[in-house]
Amino acid sequence: MTVLIDTPLWPKHGTVWAHLVSDESIDELREFAERTGLPPRSFDLDHYDVPVERYDDLVAAGAEPVSPRELVARLRRSGLRVTPRERRERAARSSLG
Repeated sequence: MTVLIDTPLWPKHGTVWAHLVSDESIDELREFAERTGLPPRSFDLDHYDVPVERYDDLVAAGAEPVSPRELVARLRRSGLRVTPRERRERAARSSLG
């Protein structure tokens, strides 16, 4: 099992956020998130958005800390990366239905 978490660098909603991904499967990622109490609403197609306050807990639970660049590279190699174009297309489809 390889669940990765990048450095919390992304400011929004009054905190800083990290991304949690799996380079194995979305099922593995969802199982890890459920086990560690991440809310389903924080899932965004190929990752979970994680507030800085949860970073240490998730690392202690087994998430491997990596740089944002490494996280994206490994997610791409896994074939699980949702591209910005795919993200826009999915958003457009969901707003129609």
